[in-house]
Order: sequence, then structure tokens, then C-alpha cells
Amino acid sequence: MIIKNAKIWTEQGFVTGDLILRGERISDISRKDESLAAGTDSLPDNLPEKEARAEIDCPLEAGMLSDAGFFDETEEILDAGGLLAIPGLVDIHFHGAMGRDFCDADEESLRIIAKYEAEQGILAICPATMTLPEEMLLPVMRTAAAHRNGEGADLVGINMEGPFISPGKVGAQNPVYVTGADGPMFDRLQEACGHLIRLVDLAPEEAGSMDFIRDYHDRVRISVAHTCADYETAEAAFAAGARHMTHLFNAMPGIGHREPGPIIAGLEAGATAEIIADGIHVHPAMVRMAFQSFGKDRMILISDSLEATGLKDGEYSLGGQSITLKGGKVVLTEHPETIAGSACNLYQCMKKAILEMGIPAAAAIQAAAANPAKAIGIDRDYGSLTPGHYANVILADEDLQIRRIIQKGKVLTFENTHSMIIGQGKACTKQKSC
Repeated sequence: MIIKNAKIWTEQGFVTGDLILRGERISDISRKDESLAAGTDSLPDNLPEKEARAEIDCPLEAGMLSDAGFFDETEEILDAGGLLAIPGLVDIHFHGAMGRDFCDADEESLRIIAKYEAEQGILAICPATMTLPEEMLLPVMRTAAAHRNGEGADLVGINMEGPFISPGKVGAQNPVYVTGADGPMFDRLQEACGHLIRLVDLAPEEAGSMDFIRDYHDRVRISVAHTCADYETAEAAFAAGARHMTHLFNAMPGIGHREPGPIIAGLEAGATAEIIADGIHVHPAMVRMAFQSFGKDRMILISDSLEATGLKDGEYSLGGQSITLKGGKVVLTEHPETIAGSACNLYQCMKKAILEMGIPAAAAIQAAAANPAKAIGIDRDYGSLTPGHYANVILADEDLQIRRIIQKGKVLTFENTHSMIIGQGKACTKQKSC
């Protein structure tokens, strides 16, 4: 497959050109506009109008020599007509969608979640567990181990959010099951899931946490999370081997000029930082400050989405507790002052970051694709449009409306899919414009 005339995202910015896909992988990028060789951070401002794009003919004929070499009349061509080409997103912190939760420990739930995520352009998922006892976490781990990536987003890891957190910052986690960091317990869970756990969240001030960080930081990425830690304690945790921060600003002390807290410790230590850009968890000004402070290479957009995501207002469940979705906000039903996670998927969060919060498009895309892939060690396959990576591509217009999703070289088809020109060889079939 050849995707023609796209504005292609790279870590250096957007470039104009063609994406050449061979099988499941990206084979090459052929740049058309050398003036954009260095890239640009912003959304390109020279995208064709939507109606004009619908009239673009396929530019190549069968057997014609393109920058990518010869192709024959069976070659599938997508004329992107100046659309944005974005890597499939990678969500390393979310719980569920469509009435299902990862902790259901059920293959059907996992399949429904994975299908929903893929339909939103999120093609690699690392779902999060909740604060639960070992006997409830083991079936979750075994279900993940038994899952085989097929329809929907690829399951690429597990984020173990709890139970090694602070009882003083449980957020929407269940305080009944909070426990200190436990190495043997982690080993059993890691074995049960076939070593899929890629992130472990913990509060460094709690008993056993510092020992766990020292003993396990070379085996799994450790994140400071749901914590009451002061600056000095967090600084010691990062020095011991923690490298990540869970949903920055949420469930942790804020920044003070006399008590800088864990955020400043993570900033100085070079940690990566997750942030929820749903417009509810963190004020847009603080999202901008985080990107400016931590930099585009260390910020990670997450959704922290719950089973209510994709559904109407109503009551749902999270970790055995009732939650209520109303007007886009999810709270604990019995404690409505406590935000219980998000009802936005990662693509929606990325759009909000770009269109409503003023985050440069190139940086927001990097934070939703490349950076999370690097954080959990799957960046050889996911999170980029670099040759050799999986051909996971989102084609979107200037409003970031998705026009096509390509997973491992195949165009996904599902209800309400948008139309664009698709051709084979020199014969193009024009479809209705969006």
C-alpha cells in the first residue's frame, strides 16, 4: 500500500510525502516537500479543503516509477490529499470502555475494549489494574496472558496501578485493599501474566516501597503515584530507580514554593510524566506548564478512561465502587467530590490538548504515541511512522477528524467509517466525500 501526499508526523515535525507500507510494516517515507525537511510543530496550514480533497485523482499509473520504486496494478493506493498521517496511538494508562473493565478478567471484555480502542485510533493498549487483593488480580493477569491479539488494539502490556499506594491519596481506588509494596506478590502476578506488567505504580513513602524500587527498577518501570511524598522522599525514590509519574498533579501534593513536592523532584530527575488532558482533571494552563517544563520528549498523554467511556450518562462501576457519569465528568457516586477517572479516550484527549489547550500538534502526537511506546519498551514496533515499525496509521483532516485508520497495513472497516479516495494501480474509485 502507498499513502500519497500526506502531511506525515515525525518527531522533528510534519513533512510532506508518501508512506510506503509493505505487509504489516512501514517500508519507507518518500518526502515530497524538501522545504519541510526539518518539520514543523504546528498543524500544517495548507491542507486542501475537504470538498476539494474528494476530487483528487490518484497521481500514479501502474508500473510508473515513484520515489519508492516500481509498483504494479495490484498496488493499493490511498490518496491522502494533504491529510495528516499520525501514528496509531498508545495508551499506557486506562481501565476500560463500553461498559467493560480490564479487571473484569474476562476475554469478552478485553475483546470489546480492544475493538473500541482501535476504532478510535488507539492501536496499542497497556490497560491498568485497580487496587485489589492478589486473589482478584491473578485472574486479571491470567486473562491477559491468554489473550491473543486479533481484532482490535494490540494488548502490549499491563499497568499495575495499585495496590502499593498511599491510603492518604487513594483517589477513586478502594482503600480496603491498599497494601505496602510486596516483591514476592509482584513476582507471582508477573509470572501469571507472562511478564506483561510494564509499569508498577507506588507511593514511595509507604513501607517497603524504597526497597522495592531498589530491587525491581531494572525489571519493570516504576512510577510514583497516589502519593503523599514530599520533595525529599520523591527525590530519593527517583535516585533509587523510579523513572515515571502517574497522572501528574492528580493524587499527589501540588507544587509549593517552600514545599516543592514530588512533581519538582520528578522534573529534576528526568522522569517521564503522564497527564490527563480531558479538560476536567487538569486545567489547560497546567497542561501547558507541564509540557513547557518537562519538555515534549518526557510528557505522556493518557486517558485514564473507565468503563463509562463511549456510553451515555449513568451509573457504572470501578474497582467494586459505584461511579456516576454526568456531562462528561465521572465521580464516585457516594463521594461526588472525588473524580473517578475519565470518560474520554486517548484520541479525544490528544485533540483537546491541541485544539483547546494550545499544545503544539507535533508535541501532543508525540506524547500520545512515541513517548508512551518508549516508556514501556515497545518503541521498536509501535508509536512511530519510522520504517520498520508496524504500519499503524491514522489519517485525519485539519480538524483532527479521523478519515481512515490503518492497522498493520490493513484499512480498518467499521460502522460509520469515513470515506476517502482509494485506488489500485491506475484505476481509482471515487467514493462519496465526508
